[in-house]
Amino acid sequence: MHRIARRTLLAGLGGATLAACTGGTRPPAPATADGLDTGTSRAATSSATASPTAPPVPPVTVDTATGPVLVPGRPMRVVVLDTDALDSALTLGITPVGAALPARDTRYPDYWPATRTAGIRLVGPAGSPDLPTVRALRPDLILSNQARDGDRYDQLRELAPTVLTQTTGAPWKAGFQLHAQALSREAAAAAFAGAYQKHAGQVAQALSAARLSGRKVSLVRFVEGGGIRLYGRQSFPGTVLADAQVGRPDAQNVDQSDVEVPLDQIGKADGDLLLYATYGDPERAGLNAALASPGWQALGAVRAHRAFPVDDQLWFQGSGYTGANYLLDELQRFLGV
Repeated sequence: MHRIARRTLLAGLGGATLAACTGGTRPPAPATADGLDTGTSRAATSSATASPTAPPVPPVTVDTATGPVLVPGRPMRVVVLDTDALDSALTLGITPVGAALPARDTRYPDYWPATRTAGIRLVGPAGSPDLPTVRALRPDLILSNQARDGDRYDQLRELAPTVLTQTTGAPWKAGFQLHAQALSREAAAAAFAGAYQKHAGQVAQALSAARLSGRKVSLVRFVEGGGIRLYGRQSFPGTVLADAQVGRPDAQNVDQSDVEVPLDQIGKADGDLLLYATYGDPERAGLNAALASPGWQALGAVRAHRAFPVDDQLWFQGSGYTGANYLLDELQRFLGV
């Protein structure tokens, strides 16, 4: 379980932003003229003397991967259909009413407290959501990406305004900004982005001070139905390592998301530090066979006891600022700084 101090998530945020970004499904009640939220005002004053509530937030036009989309101001019933949108919504204080998870995942990412995800309705696997279940949730906004849901965009937009980014993974920062626009949370998004950049700079400085900047970190993922993958610079964890100014092994120091290798080429997975995760069943993903192989046992990182399993839902699916901050913290821990 990932229970790292929440300083990484909330660093640099003022009290007002914190209050706006850590709530549940609904945004804070609009303020009245006397400075009380509407719930407090109604309890404290009679209907004859109560101040009027703030006007509703007007709709917003968002430039998406499919063109301009008109979305409601401050939507409250949001359905997210991929893991990047889930991280974005929760980071920005919105608990979705529904979410899709990758097919082999049976639980929401545990880097989020259960209290934040307990009320989210599972709407099926990412890339193949159950549309009647989505419809039943009465969403006022749907968030996803073209890679997952481009072929069902017309069906989704019949249910609610649908905002698609191009894809997930390496462009996660741009995706987060688009999600923030659609959720009317742009000021909070800027605060989270600034806090993350500061955090990444602090990690880079700590590694440099400890003379660890030259260490090469290897990222390996065992994927059920997808083989052994080495992750390059154009991936979510690859961009986080780059932000921390961490080196990569030659086979992974490429402008690609990932490269699949057979077990007899597992030597390409070596690094000064090796982090590996499994998506799906370990046996069917090839993890067990790899760990028992002579090639794996011969890796320098394995012989030096610097090969560590990591949470797949965090390292390879947590494509957002909360996930990225946790990656930075874990990286420091693994490197001993």
